[in-house]
Amino acid sequence: MTSSLVLGLELAYWQQSILRSLGILLAVLLPAGTFVYLFLFKMVSFMQSRLGPMEAGPFGSMQLLAEVGKWIQKEDIIPEKADRLLFKIAPYLVVSTVLLTYIVVPFGPDMIFANHDTGIFFALAVSSISTLGVLAAGWASANKFSLMGGLRAAGQLIAYELPLILAVVGVVIQAGTMNMSGIVAAQANGEIFGFDGIGSPYFITQFLGFVIFMIAVQAELAQTPFDMPIAESELVTGYLTEYSGIRFLLFFIGEFAAVGAFGAIAATLFMGGWAVPAAWADLNNNIFNLLGPLILMAKMTLVGGFIFFIRFTMPRFREDQLQKLAWTVLIPLSLVNILATTILKVAF
Repeated sequence: MTSSLVLGLELAYWQQSILRSLGILLAVLLPAGTFVYLFLFKMVSFMQSRLGPMEAGPFGSMQLLAEVGKWIQKEDIIPEKADRLLFKIAPYLVVSTVLLTYIVVPFGPDMIFANHDTGIFFALAVSSISTLGVLAAGWASANKFSLMGGLRAAGQLIAYELPLILAVVGVVIQAGTMNMSGIVAAQANGEIFGFDGIGSPYFITQFLGFVIFMIAVQAELAQTPFDMPIAESELVTGYLTEYSGIRFLLFFIGEFAAVGAFGAIAATLFMGGWAVPAAWADLNNNIFNLLGPLILMAKMTLVGGFIFFIRFTMPRFREDQLQKLAWTVLIPLSLVNILATTILKVAF
């Protein structure tokens, strides 16, 4: 996955491109499938004192494959008055943004698809493109419920994009770089009051930024209590109302893959990513090219568990409460966090 992959012999560029594409698909689908089974099928079932799916495979482990097979077989219906082109491409636009987000996430010392100096800027920029896909789906469906859901989603994502980015600014200031690998290294090699036993994970030193980031992520993903764009009791399923078959499946995959993508970003920015504290081991050892993805996956699962726990626990906000939280609480707090980080960075 580095600039020159060597597997006994140097691979051609087209071969590297194929391996990168397969790697990104694996990085997207594996966390998405894990989250669906672990949290949507099992965790919520145990929270509600039931077993969840048990028939397909051991303990229902094949249920997700059964669901995918079911949706692939369903008829792909396009409403008569829909904008056919926009209606068709909207789900692909949403899924493609998740694929692009993983490009700059480091999975090990050499396990990174593209090591951009402005990696976090790239990740947040492409993740915001999904707003266009959601808005296109709502508009193109020629359905009032879908349009209302699309407009709600656009307003919500725009509002919470600001605190999301401002929360990341504190991390960038403290790490001194926008490179994702550099942010991981800064946490692994850092110290807290001279103690390097746990490195310097930013969910401790940037705790306020971490809380703001996670609230904004919950809203970006349209998860409860921020599920106004697909509020079933009001809008049927919002911008998804007219979708069926494989296009609905793509939206479903995009939703859970996005949880994995934001989980990977949160784990990288605030939990040290693929690395352990440098005091524990030599992080340049090739063994971390194997252990790194597992470590990052474990941290992503913790973040995903938090996201879904909130989803299945909290009641839904009203639209005015949702906007008020973003503009009057989260944005001012994120600016305070940036100011405090800047002062402490200069002072110490």
